[in-house]
Amino acid sequence: MFLSGDGTADPSALAAALDRLRHRGPDETSLVVCSQATQTSTLETWSAPGGFGVVFGFTRLAIIDVAHSHQPVQYAERWTVVFNGELYNFRELRTALQREHGASFATEGEAEVLAAAYHYWGPAAVRRLRGMFAAVLWDEHTGTLHAIRDPFGIKPLYHLRTPDGLYLASEKKALLPFAGGARRIGTAALSHYLTLQYVPEPATLHPAVHRLPAGHALTCRPGEEPVLQRYFQIALRPAPRPAAEAIAAIRDALRDSVHAHLQSEVPLGAFLSSGVDSSAVVALAREKHPNLRAYTAGFDDARYSEIEAAAQTAAALGVHLTATVVRDEDVIEALPRIVWHLDDPVADPAIVPLYFLCRTAARDVTVVLSGEGADELFGGYEIYREPAALARVAGLPDPVRRGLRAVAEVMPEGVRGKSFLQRATTPIGQRYYGNARIFGPAEKAVLMRGPADPHTTVTSPLYAAAAGLDDISAMQYVDLHTWLPGDILTKADRMSMAHSLELRVPFLDRAVWAAAAGLPPELKISPHATKHALREAVRDLLPPAVVDRRKLGFPTPTRVWLRGPIGEWAAETMATADVDHLIDVAHVQRLLAAHRKGGPDHSRKIWTVLMFCLWYAQQPAAAMLPVTAVHTRL
Repeated sequence: MFLSGDGTADPSALAAALDRLRHRGPDETSLVVCSQATQTSTLETWSAPGGFGVVFGFTRLAIIDVAHSHQPVQYAERWTVVFNGELYNFRELRTALQREHGASFATEGEAEVLAAAYHYWGPAAVRRLRGMFAAVLWDEHTGTLHAIRDPFGIKPLYHLRTPDGLYLASEKKALLPFAGGARRIGTAALSHYLTLQYVPEPATLHPAVHRLPAGHALTCRPGEEPVLQRYFQIALRPAPRPAAEAIAAIRDALRDSVHAHLQSEVPLGAFLSSGVDSSAVVALAREKHPNLRAYTAGFDDARYSEIEAAAQTAAALGVHLTATVVRDEDVIEALPRIVWHLDDPVADPAIVPLYFLCRTAARDVTVVLSGEGADELFGGYEIYREPAALARVAGLPDPVRRGLRAVAEVMPEGVRGKSFLQRATTPIGQRYYGNARIFGPAEKAVLMRGPADPHTTVTSPLYAAAAGLDDISAMQYVDLHTWLPGDILTKADRMSMAHSLELRVPFLDRAVWAAAAGLPPELKISPHATKHALREAVRDLLPPAVVDRRKLGFPTPTRVWLRGPIGEWAAETMATADVDHLIDVAHVQRLLAAHRKGGPDHSRKIWTVLMFCLWYAQQPAAAMLPVTAVHTRL
C-alpha cells in the first residue's frame, strides 16, 4: 500500500512490489487507486493532478466468503480497506453494527465489517476486534490513513517513509526497492540479532524500514509524519486466586477460542507435536471438527524426532496424522529459500522443520491451528525455573552476594558452580534477555567489525515497565514483547505463508489472555512442571503422558548437522558471503572447524552467522539503489 503526498508513483514498481507478495495470497491480485482527484481507478488510468494519491495492492488467500469478499473493500463511498488475517468475532460485530446503526453490507466477509466498524465507531473500533490482523484503511472524507496490527503481533506490517510518501506492506521485501540507500545495514539491529537470534521489533536490519509494533495503530495524512498510538497493553497482573477457579477459567477460555478459530470455508487442519500445547488445541478442535487432520515433522535421527510421540497422541485423540521427515539434503536445498521468506534472518533452527511441516500441510489444507503462545502466557519455558533455583543465593545480603560474585570472577572457566554464582549474583534485568543468548558482549567485541549495542537497550525499558512483578512474571513480560513477536510469531507467519497456508494461534486470544494474565507464580511453575495451571486445565482432555511431558518444541539436530555435509556447505557459504566488513568470518570459521573436530558445541553461534550470511547474500544491489533508479529498472 502506498500513500503519496503529490500523487506520483511508478505503476510498474508498485506492481512488481505486489508480485513479491504473491505467495501470501495466490487466489486474487488487485491494484486500486484512490485520490482526491480521482476517487477510484486502476494504475493505468491513475491521474491525481494537484492532489494526492493512495494506491492499494492486495494478494488474497480466500478463506471466508470466498466468492465475494474481494479486496480492497470500499464502504459508504468513504472507506477503502485492505485486511490480512482473521476476525473471529466479525459476525458479532456485524450484528451489533446492524442493530445499533442500521449498517448494510454487500458481502459476508470480514474486511467490510472492519470498514463499517471504523465508519460508525471510529478508530476506537480496533479495541473491539478479536483475532489476528494487519489492516490499512483510507478515510476519503478526512484524508487520513489508519494502519493497525493485532495485540500480540501475529500478523506483520512494515512501513517505510520516503520523500515520495508512505509505503506499507506485509513483508519487507516489497518495500526495499523504494528504500534508497546503498546496501546499508543497521549495526545496532545486527548486534541485537547476534545476541538474540532475531532482530527485535520495531527495527529491521534496514534502518529505513520499521515494523508496526504489536497492539499499535498508525495514522497519517499526506505530507505529514505518521503518528503511532498503542491501543492494547500486554500487562501481567499476578494475584492470589483459588487454583480451581483459575484452571476452570483457562479451560473455558481456551475451548471458546479454539472453537472460534475453526471458522473457515476451506479445508482446515492442525499441527501436532509431542507437547501439551498443540495436543490441547487438537483435542478441542476435534470436538467441533471430528475429521480433523493433524501434521507433524521430525528427523531420521530418533534423538531429535517427535514423530513417534506425536503419533501416539494422534492415536489417542482419534485424528489422522501425516508426518514429514526432514533429511540433511533437504536442509541444504531449502535453507536459502527459507531465509528469503524471513525478510530478516531468524536463527531459530526450529524454522527448518516448520518450513517442511507447512509445505506438507498445504498440500491438503489451507488453514492450520497451532500451539504458539502458550509458553509465554502460561510459563512454559524451563528458564522460568531459574528464579527459584537461584533464590538461596539471590536472597542473601548485598555484601555477601558481592563477595560471592568476586569469587566467581576468579574461578577458571568450566569449573562447576561458576556460572551459577555469576547468575545468582546478577540482577534479573541484567542476566535475562530471552530464551536465546547467542553471542555475549565479549564475544561480539571480537566478532563485530563495528560497535556492539548492549541488549539492555532493548530490555531495560521493559524491565522498567515490569517493575513490581515477581521474577517469573518479569521474564514473561520481556518474552511477550521480544521473543514472541520477534522469533515465535515471525517464523510461524513466514513459514506458513511461504506455502500459502494460514496459521492460526488460539492461545493468543484476548479471552485466553485474560485468563492467563492474573495467574500467580505458583500456578505457572510448580516444583514438578512448567505451565502448571494450563496442564491441569486440559488434563481431562489428554492422555497423562502428554499432559506431563516436558517441552521439546521440534528439537533440531543443529549440532549433528554442522558436523556432517551441512557443515561443509556452511563453511563454503560463509566464505563467499562478502560480509567480512560487518563480522569476522574467519573467527566463525575457526569455531566451525573446532566444532567439526568434536570440540565444544558452537552450533548455535555458527548457525546464527550462517543465517545472516545467507540473508546478506540475497540482498541485491538493485534493491538498495535510489528509488528513481529502481523505478527505471522495473
